Amino acid sequence: MAVNTVSRAASIDAVATAPATAPAGRFVSWGAIFAGVIIAVAVQIVLALLGTGIGLSMVDPVEGSTPGAAGFGIGAGLYWLVSTVVALGAGGYAAARVSGVTDRFDALVHGLVVWGVTLILTLYLLTSAVGGIIGGAFRTVGSVASAAGSTVGAAAPRAADVAGIDATDVRQEAARYLSDAPSDPRQMTPEQAQAEIARQLPALARGGSEGAQAESRIVDIVAARSNIGRPEAQARVTRAKADFERSKNEAVATAKRAADTAAGAAAGTSFTLVVALLVGAVAAGFGASAAARRRVAIR
Repeated sequence: MAVNTVSRAASIDAVATAPATAPAGRFVSWGAIFAGVIIAVAVQIVLALLGTGIGLSMVDPVEGSTPGAAGFGIGAGLYWLVSTVVALGAGGYAAARVSGVTDRFDALVHGLVVWGVTLILTLYLLTSAVGGIIGGAFRTVGSVASAAGSTVGAAAPRAADVAGIDATDVRQEAARYLSDAPSDPRQMTPEQAQAEIARQLPALARGGSEGAQAESRIVDIVAARSNIGRPEAQARVTRAKADFERSKNEAVATAKRAADTAAGAAAGTSFTLVVALLVGAVAAGFGASAAARRRVAIR
């Protein structure tokens, strides 16, 4: 009985003094991540200012040796990519180093979180700045327009009163002027003929029966003002319509080509930004993993 008690006590002591082999729980150090984000943003700002200085130093309007827009844009994009890699790598390294993690996965998570927080912070700052600029511009324009409208609205009645002008007289005079053109094209002045043709053009563009009537009216005016027969006037109007249609089709084709070019450029820019962001994530993760390997090597 005494032997069994001693053996059981020895077993309990052995279990109590055995080293713990259970793995420690994983954790995320937000303080270290915040420090990494601050370092990444600071390094990015310093490198951006350095790149701006380098770019401005290459501009020489006196000698005319300024690089072209295409080369300058490519160089700026490559410099931005390199500076982003350096900044995020430094931020990820600092976050993993300060957090004290030794596992590579934990360090990688810290680096990727630094990348994500930096990206969100950058997008927020950019959208806030652009939104503030656009909003301020529209508020300024609206204030100016409102003030101008108020000023004109207040000043117009006073000016009319001083000049002795009545609103009813103005409307009657405008109606008389608009209906003053004679119906017979031969009795029209050149100004009245031009005004009548301009008034018929929208109906001519719409086509249909209304367009046919407008075309006939324009042919009559052209024949009367040019002292030519109606068939020749019809030929002139037909040629003018053909030239207009050709110009319209060319303008539409040019607009479509410009839209396709813009869409292609936007798609290329989007894919480039995605690749750059992924490269930044790789840089942050690599820096954090390097910090973890260094800590393990030191220990």
